[in-house]
Amino acid sequence: MITDLLIDGMLSGTGVRDAVNGGYLQPAAIELSASLVSDLSDWQRKYEDAHFAGFPENAVTVLDEEGLTLLSRVQAERPDKSVGYFSNGRMTRLA
Repeated sequence: MITDLLIDGMLSGTGVRDAVNGGYLQPAAIELSASLVSDLSDWQRKYEDAHFAGFPENAVTVLDEEGLTLLSRVQAERPDKSVGYFSNGRMTRLA
C-alpha cells in the first residue's frame, strides 16, 4: 500500500507531508478537524524546540509517542488516506 501522508516534525514543515507528490500540506486544507489542526501545530512547535535543543533522547521519545497518536487521529479522520510517521529526531520512519 502506498502511503499518502506522513506525519513528521521537520523544522520547516507543517507536520503533514504529502508522501506521494512531496512537499508539506496545510492540515486544515486536508479537511482535518480544528482540534486536530491545533494539536498538530502545538506538536510541531514542540518538535521545533527539540530541534534547537539538539534532540534530547527523552524529548524525542515523548514527541514520537505524541506523533504516533496524531497519526492515529489523522487516519481516523481521513480513512481514505494511508498515513505514516517519520521521526525527524531519529531520522527514520517509525510507521
